[in-house]
Amino acid sequence: MLVCSSRAVRRGEVVETLHGVRVADPYRWLEDPDSEDTREFVTAQNALTNELLAKCETREPFRKLFTALFDYPKFGAPFKCGSRYYYYHNSGLQQQYVIYSQAEATLQAEAKLCERGLAAYSLSKGGSDWCTIQVLRVDPSGAPPTPLADKLEYVKFSSLAWTHDQRGFFYNRYPDPASRPADLGTETDSNTHQQLCYHALGTPQSEDPVIWAMPDHPTWMSGAGVTDDGRYLALYISEGCLPANRLYLVDMQALDKKADGAVDWAKYDFFNKGSKKLPVVKLVDDFSASFSVVANEGTTFYIMTNLDAPRYRLVKIPDVTSAGPASSWPDHIAQHPKDVLKGALALKGDVLVVRYLRDVVAALQLRQLGSGALTKELPLPGVGSVGAMSGDRKGSELFFSFTSFTEPGALYRIDTAPGSALEPQLFRRTELKVPHSADDYVTKQVFVTSADGTQVPMFITHHKDTKLDGSAPTLLYGYGGFNIALTPGFSASRLAFMRGYGGVFAQANLRGGGEYGTDWRNAGSTHNKQNVFDDFQACAEYLIRERYCSPAKLTIQGGSNGGLLVAACANQRPDLYACVLGQVGVMDMLRFHKFTIGHAWMTDYGNPDRAADFSWIYPYSPLHNVRAPEGGSRQYPAIMLATGDHDDRVVPLHTLKLLATLQHNLAAADPAASPQRNPLLARIEVKAGHGAGKPTQKVIDENVDLFGFAAKCMNAKWVDKQPVSEPAKPAAAAAAPAAAPAAAVAAAAPAAGATAAAAKPAGATAAAAPAPAPPATKEPAAPAAGSSAAS
Repeated sequence: MLVCSSRAVRRGEVVETLHGVRVADPYRWLEDPDSEDTREFVTAQNALTNELLAKCETREPFRKLFTALFDYPKFGAPFKCGSRYYYYHNSGLQQQYVIYSQAEATLQAEAKLCERGLAAYSLSKGGSDWCTIQVLRVDPSGAPPTPLADKLEYVKFSSLAWTHDQRGFFYNRYPDPASRPADLGTETDSNTHQQLCYHALGTPQSEDPVIWAMPDHPTWMSGAGVTDDGRYLALYISEGCLPANRLYLVDMQALDKKADGAVDWAKYDFFNKGSKKLPVVKLVDDFSASFSVVANEGTTFYIMTNLDAPRYRLVKIPDVTSAGPASSWPDHIAQHPKDVLKGALALKGDVLVVRYLRDVVAALQLRQLGSGALTKELPLPGVGSVGAMSGDRKGSELFFSFTSFTEPGALYRIDTAPGSALEPQLFRRTELKVPHSADDYVTKQVFVTSADGTQVPMFITHHKDTKLDGSAPTLLYGYGGFNIALTPGFSASRLAFMRGYGGVFAQANLRGGGEYGTDWRNAGSTHNKQNVFDDFQACAEYLIRERYCSPAKLTIQGGSNGGLLVAACANQRPDLYACVLGQVGVMDMLRFHKFTIGHAWMTDYGNPDRAADFSWIYPYSPLHNVRAPEGGSRQYPAIMLATGDHDDRVVPLHTLKLLATLQHNLAAADPAASPQRNPLLARIEVKAGHGAGKPTQKVIDENVDLFGFAAKCMNAKWVDKQPVSEPAKPAAAAAAPAAAPAAAVAAAAPAAGATAAAAKPAGATAAAAPAPAPPATKEPAAPAAGSSAAS
């Protein structure tokens, strides 16, 4: 049995009066990541956590099984640039994915990055959102690529789009952080005044002209894409994480040229260096809805939007030179009565691939680009998700990935050329090295009635032999925010939990997410945020009522915005759970907007500096609502918080302050009299960020600790009897890039609306701001196919 222990922690005397309410903030000093006091606090808390983790007996068998299950070859969907195909690949336990290239769309891989022309790529170190862009000149013969001198710093939440003359590309950067830390990613400076720049190859970054900036709106962000024909620059302007953006176009054919025929971008420098103003056509100049360019045929544009369509639709602009208001653009593919349009991809000729979400399950269609008419519904293997699609206007091929809760998935290819069968063909199936049959597991979707009567979908997966008598250890996962949909997906750690402990895994699709469009998102945002917690608690009660588990056998887990979710639910219903796993959570809801990119989240949470917003934020803010329960066992469930010292998305101060508050309010204030016996801990990772790009070994170590801790708290026994060989050691970092790829390679053949995917939620428009998105809750998948250049 694990017993609560704590360290005496200094309490400051900060008290503020906010909108007439006195609010104490005794751990304000933990907001300084570089102070000696903060470092000592982290060291002491990690020592306490390690002491208790050593008593979790099933960690090592879980490590062995999880590592064996995780050691399978992982492939990203191929994407074509020029005459060659590129894809991401991890042989199993490599620390990071590696980019491969091959000449033909066959199963044989070549361990080279090789393409005619140029490739730009961005790298992130230590898990930070900060990136460095570098450029390679690649040789079609297969000779090693040549690194160029071009190196771009202070890049964050960036587009990456080449002009078709291959002389340079657009990207986003921020001014140097005011604190100028020696180690980027540990600072808490607010990220403001993002700029869109153009980098001409062979020139220093200091000479890059600023193509677009918004000095009057320092928190706005921009993204850029170049249309498939190379003629238009599309500018996407966003405010926070609202599913809405402004859409501007620049006809690059009309811009002034230099003697060599290249656009003279210096003439259009935003900050006084330029002699001309960039001739921008403002198709949409407000934040009434989202607009994203899907394709164009000359001046005819096809746009995906949620204007008057919360489940999204495709509209057509017959001629952008006389577009008129967005409300006048006719439907090309009307909003579906129930399904959510999640994306559209134009291929060569008159072909459009359309992706829908149908009760949180993927659906794919082929349509005619010119008319929008349905050609056929594409068959999919079952209940699962389409994780990536790749293709462009130059080719007739479509690649897409498919995965489910119990299968690592497969890649499919379809040829849409005239006369082709238009049937998906298996391109590559992923097989686990450990004996495993998906047929041994059961997945079903249920609809749970929430507090206000709303039907909330939830997937439940378990081994077919699991006894559903209330005794099964159960893991309930949720997110519920930022228009992000949680769809079925494979996780080796969750499979190890189900197999090793005879566990049940449940995934709740809460309001606030994008499972049913923007109305569903709005029903769980700002003043409706309590609905998300009610939904999650209703799902927990369902699992208990239907005898999947009991409160003593239930663990809840969430990351980022999901960390906020589980922490708030621990405050509101501590009686429902045995254990809470809160990863990189947003915990201080009165100050979240003051650090790094937190200001962008006010579109989902509200602005605590406004009295009206404060009135709904303060009652659920995890940091400000920790109180010893008056009924039942009068204690909180066991809690394990997790963060990384390089998390500059949701800075670690959120976790540190909540941890100190939990320990003080529930245990340390009067240890002898406190009924709190369940441990209250944190796992604070060094050289780790929000989750993206986390090395394989860190992923393994974190999951072993979290699942081992949860199992101990649920008194879950190890039941797996199948022999598993001793796991291989994760490959040394030298076998993979030294830093994580923050976005896919952008070869010099970009697609319409191409933007970097590193900081964007799935399904976001091109200008989506970085949400506190789910971290590596499932093990890291391959980066999106061509996410910088072939979206």
